[in-house]
Amino acid sequence: PIQATAVLCLTIHMIAPSAQTFAGRPGGQMLQLPRLQQRCASGGRIQRSSVIRMTALESPQVVEEVSIRRRPPAGTDTQPCGPSAGFRVGGLPEDNQPRNILEEIVWWKAKEVENMRNRTPLVSLLGATRIAPPVRDFKAAIAAKTALTGKPGLIAEVKKASPSKGIIQPDFDAVRIAQAYEAGGAACLSVLTDEKFFMGSFQNLQLIRQAGVTCPLLCKEFIVEAYQVYKARACGADAILLIASVLPNQDLTYFIKVAVGLGMQCLIEVHTEAELTRVLQLPGIENHLLGVNNRDLGTFKVDLNLTRNLMETPAGKEVTARGILMTGESGIFTPDDVAFVQAAGVGAILVGESLVKQGDPAAGIRKLLSLE
Repeated sequence: PIQATAVLCLTIHMIAPSAQTFAGRPGGQMLQLPRLQQRCASGGRIQRSSVIRMTALESPQVVEEVSIRRRPPAGTDTQPCGPSAGFRVGGLPEDNQPRNILEEIVWWKAKEVENMRNRTPLVSLLGATRIAPPVRDFKAAIAAKTALTGKPGLIAEVKKASPSKGIIQPDFDAVRIAQAYEAGGAACLSVLTDEKFFMGSFQNLQLIRQAGVTCPLLCKEFIVEAYQVYKARACGADAILLIASVLPNQDLTYFIKVAVGLGMQCLIEVHTEAELTRVLQLPGIENHLLGVNNRDLGTFKVDLNLTRNLMETPAGKEVTARGILMTGESGIFTPDDVAFVQAAGVGAILVGESLVKQGDPAAGIRKLLSLE
């Protein structure tokens, strides 16, 4: 038991202003508020478990914002306690496995970030961000290209492989591809940094920046911790990707603040109307970019109509009315595809596979954007 105090009474009063609040809830008859207030007033003693249960009962029901679980719901069958331990629990439920490839990637990220943090502590990373090359304006570069060409600003992606396609470009040289993209007229570049699933690396991001490529760089990472945001800036990124199906608005707000504090902008990716509606509530969203991923990252099915359908929803119309830059992602292979998403209302396109697999990416860009 714990001694009831005035502070405790005030807290409980604020959380549950009336006894009726408990009506109709499981376990709601545990302890009526007036009786609890009487105990507080008389200096009586109450059980800690009662306070915990009442607080849980009175907390607003949490609304699921994300479709991707951040970790195995039933825990793991082993722990990283050294190679000699070898203990495994087993007997975990079937639902404790990733439900799709995006969930598998996200679960792996937790381990990967921990390994990165062990190799490079955050304090060292913070020092690296202070000496990193200056940040370039990602949105401004897209607007400048659009004004010049009349086409959506192209974010060309430096990508060696993907879980759905395997190795896309066997003769992969990140710097050479990035330089070809810039020569072909790309506004910005997206650089895959995931190693396990996309054969990318933060080193590629760093090498491209060090090579003198002037296009602003998007760090295409599956971000689940602020550590990755600092890592992106330390390696020369000008913008970062945030995925709404993985991150609730609380996390999105936090990561955006970290990015802004480092001078970067964010591309917030959505796939459904609910996600788009939700991210439009983020403060200062006009200063960043939104993106519609036409590829379902759960099934990897691509449907270019998704961009048009979302832009026709009330949320999509709000994007246009507020002047937020929308990006069409995935499934863009031809000039007709570019025209299709541009007509739907996007001001930028992110294209990877159809360009990176070409022997002459610069010529591929000119053909895609009808610049020849």
